[in-house]
Amino acid sequence: MLSNKSKYGLKAMMHLVGGEGPILAETIARERNIPRKFLDLILLELRRAGLINGKKGKGGGYSLARPPEHITVGQVIRILEGSFAPIGCTSRTDYKPCKDCPDEAACQIRDLMMDVRDQMSMVLDNTSIIALETRLTRAQRL
Repeated sequence: MLSNKSKYGLKAMMHLVGGEGPILAETIARERNIPRKFLDLILLELRRAGLINGKKGKGGGYSLARPPEHITVGQVIRILEGSFAPIGCTSRTDYKPCKDCPDEAACQIRDLMMDVRDQMSMVLDNTSIIALETRLTRAQRL
């Protein structure tokens, strides 16, 4: 399930897609209906990861650090959440064996969950934030 942290992070990133210059966190929070203090923490993580730039002072705010077609939904979620793995034994970055599994290689549940992880990764890693924003804009017109 997508957490509010990731959902708000994606909303903030989509808001920055069409930005003309830096955008204030206050503006993003108000226009995307995101709690301001929570947004500040999310923006800090995204900035530390190099997806956005932050500028203080007059004319300051946030902007994308690279073109939106080069930032994927998968990158944003991994930064904010970590692994896509539905269970610990399927994680590529945070592997944790199941305590109740006698033979991981023969576990049908693990095998299925690896397929789930791979399919989810494929979709999210092949969807840029500009494609997500375009999808939203198209849906709003319908």
